[in-house]
Amino acid sequence: MTATRAPKTLAAAARERRDIVSGEVMDEDRLIRFVVGPDQTVVPDLARKLPGRGLWVAADRVSVETAAKKGLFSRAAKAKLTPPVGLADQVEELMLRRLMDGLGLAKRAGDLISGFEKVASAVNAGKAAWVIEAADGAADGRRKILNVARRSPKPPQIFGLFAAEELGLALGAENVIHTAFLAGRGADRWTVDVRRLTGFRPLLPESWREEKPSEASGT
Repeated sequence: MTATRAPKTLAAAARERRDIVSGEVMDEDRLIRFVVGPDQTVVPDLARKLPGRGLWVAADRVSVETAAKKGLFSRAAKAKLTPPVGLADQVEELMLRRLMDGLGLAKRAGDLISGFEKVASAVNAGKAAWVIEAADGAADGRRKILNVARRSPKPPQIFGLFAAEELGLALGAENVIHTAFLAGRGADRWTVDVRRLTGFRPLLPESWREEKPSEASGT
């Protein structure tokens, strides 16, 4: 007897959209929403709040570039649209800004802690969903915190794309090198955005990717 798939709930079905490039129906969390701007341009809508019909594209660089080059935005909208030059780069920058803003919100909500000892304690206790390391931090300190992450009962994922100065500005502090995003709903929401970013760039600088714990794939 052939097994049948369980029917989707109404809520799950409502969160699905069709990728205009592949034609695949998938969850919104795996897609980037675009809308038509007032001057018939293509506008990214990462927060999914702008008015107008959404044009959905899989959250990766190749899909966004294909949609722009092959006129798929125009086909989906049934109107002549002009995607801006470098649309995929624009999406990537907007995602990085959104992630940075998310860290600031997490700090104010008490979901973010900084400092080697505090981060190490949270990681050892299995309470950290993410360890966010300054991209330009010293290699010795980074190796130590990643070794702690390797031994954690719940190894956190690792993010290393923001410099110490950027983290300091977002968190209202100085010399921010080691940060932990504590597990919870805030971290879950941040993770969704991080996963979309992985379609555009790795989560770690190439210069220290080999230091990443094997257990924490960074999605």
